[in-house]
Amino acid sequence: MPAWHLRDYHDDDLDQAVQIWDQSRRAGEDRVFPVSEVMAAAKTSQTAVVAEVGDELVGLAVAQPHDKRAWILLVALAARWRERGIGSALLAELERRLRALGVRHVGALLPAHAAGSKALENSGYQSRDDLIYYEKLEPPGTANSDVIAALGGRMLPAGLWNAMAGMEREKQVVERRVVLPLTEPALADRYGVVPPKAVILFGPPGTGKTSFAKAVASRLGWPFVELFPSRLAADTSEGLAAALREVFADLAELDSVLLFIDEVEEIAGVRSGKAVDPGHGVTNELLKLIPVFREHDERLLVCTTNSVRSLDPAFLRPGRFDYVIPIGPPDRTARAAIWNRYLGASGGTVDVPRLVEASELFTPADIEFAARKGAQAAFEREVIDPQGRPATTEDYLTAIADTRPTLTGRAVQEFTEDIEQYSRL
Repeated sequence: MPAWHLRDYHDDDLDQAVQIWDQSRRAGEDRVFPVSEVMAAAKTSQTAVVAEVGDELVGLAVAQPHDKRAWILLVALAARWRERGIGSALLAELERRLRALGVRHVGALLPAHAAGSKALENSGYQSRDDLIYYEKLEPPGTANSDVIAALGGRMLPAGLWNAMAGMEREKQVVERRVVLPLTEPALADRYGVVPPKAVILFGPPGTGKTSFAKAVASRLGWPFVELFPSRLAADTSEGLAAALREVFADLAELDSVLLFIDEVEEIAGVRSGKAVDPGHGVTNELLKLIPVFREHDERLLVCTTNSVRSLDPAFLRPGRFDYVIPIGPPDRTARAAIWNRYLGASGGTVDVPRLVEASELFTPADIEFAARKGAQAAFEREVIDPQGRPATTEDYLTAIADTRPTLTGRAVQEFTEDIEQYSRL
């Protein structure tokens, strides 16, 4: 059996530490100290110790001193390394460090029969049944609000799903494959349907991929957290890979979350195979974090890309993403629905089929822009002449002519090819 040894906790241990924390929890067990608090203490304190076998982390103990008193926040062991004396050794090392800091009273607060309780008993700690634990929970709806705010997340307004006009084909696919298994988990379980944990939406720019992600979060009633790779790189001096680990560790504290990564090719592009490639480590880190993310219930990772062919092949494997869903340009029916949405009161006097015909290569974003431009022309006309006519078909046709479409024939052809090669429904 390989030998284990103790050492200080390092920031690079974060992802393995979170996995051990997860393994140490029983189903439905709530820890007194959340993982974000434990990891924050491990990062800033001298009293965090890990047990290691080779490059594998097999145990973790963290304490938080306050003058002459300290609380043990966590004693966790990898599942296959229990009953080997590692927990007691971790506690002994923690106590040595705490004594050096002047601590004389060490306490631990754990759920009954939690992982680590046996190590505490073997190390001379005594349980007390003459105490009552009091806790004040946050009001319903505000749980994890600090974490959500720190991550830049938010709760999206209800009704975004129903407000999406057009794109009915894509909407039906997303609803059947993604939304329904998550909103009907008991029924899904009865039929052996596993709710998805991660999906990729791909298609040309402006086709509504981000809108779909937000609409799904709205439909589920989950917090929407968008991860910006460029912002992460700017916010830390430790590199993008370390920043990714920190974000995913914070996400583990949330009861539910939809994590959104737009233009994911920035951090998951095809690797060159050269160790000096700066993107190599970031892609590797993301590939390691996704399986950990998938272990939690009520989690959904939605990644979007304009160029699915530029993603690293390992990123597209079924074990990481349940579905790879194309979100393409709107067809005639979808364009008509989108035009009617933005025409509003003018829709009854405008020849919508002519607008649909003229906007063949338009994305939903292009149609929105042209509709606003046509309405602006009518508005300015009436400002000058109060007797002026309302917005007309010609106003919108002029706006269409002045709008450069996002799509090209070549882009549509490449998207068709990508559907054949990459989509997984």
